[in-house]
Amino acid sequence: MPRNPARALFLFFLITSIAACGSNKPKDGPPRSGSASIPGLPGDAIPRPEPRSRYGNGPVYEVFGQRYTVMDSSAGYKERGVASWYGNKFHGKRTSNQEVYDMHAMTAAHKSLPLPSYVQVRNLRNNKSVVVRVNDRGPFVDNRIIDLSYSAARKLDMIKAGTSLVEVEAISFDAPAGDRVVRQTTPRAAPPPKTEPAVNNEVFVQVGAFGSRENAQRRLGALRSGGISNSFVLEDTNSNPTLYRVRIGPIKGVIEYDILVEELENRGISDPYLVTE
Repeated sequence: MPRNPARALFLFFLITSIAACGSNKPKDGPPRSGSASIPGLPGDAIPRPEPRSRYGNGPVYEVFGQRYTVMDSSAGYKERGVASWYGNKFHGKRTSNQEVYDMHAMTAAHKSLPLPSYVQVRNLRNNKSVVVRVNDRGPFVDNRIIDLSYSAARKLDMIKAGTSLVEVEAISFDAPAGDRVVRQTTPRAAPPPKTEPAVNNEVFVQVGAFGSRENAQRRLGALRSGGISNSFVLEDTNSNPTLYRVRIGPIKGVIEYDILVEELENRGISDPYLVTE
């Protein structure tokens, strides 16, 4: 069938105009140049018992056709994955629990933790950590587990990159099952700031820990036959009994991690775990 030049030209201008409209949408970012001076970095959020918010706590809600379930408690929550941050596009707007978002405060958004919650976030690359108060919902993007305020991202040294591989751990006041609840008379203090020298950790993805070397080698063979050549088996003799850990890496950054997670899911390997050395 001969190509229609007029139709091709029309489609070209249509696509160009749509792209131009999209480029006019406000983009997120740091404080705009010429605005009021950027305040100094705040101290970490100070964890304290707070009542569960009337807003933003589900128990189930839906965004972009995806359903999310809000946790009953933050107790025991710990996860590694990708953190992003949000700034001036949302500054001054309402968060999910109807507070006003302040990009200079130590807050964060999470898809399923109760609002409010407190978490410690550690940058796996440089070991910098912050404590933030979760008062919003998001980020609704694959592989992203937390969306930090501008100031929190600055303290983790992740503004330029936009994203970072992190560990998120809840600071909970919920008593474990069977324990007697004790009334808190003073707020729980934030953990002391890290004093370790600056580091640049190497980050790996672990996709299995086996008691059998043969099983580990079988997993390794599946990875390499699928084109994941930077995979290897680490013999962990510190474990009793010895474990054979199958790892991939080092991972250079979030883009490589996102691609790798998709490749692993296509091969039926879910729940990869980030480790550092």
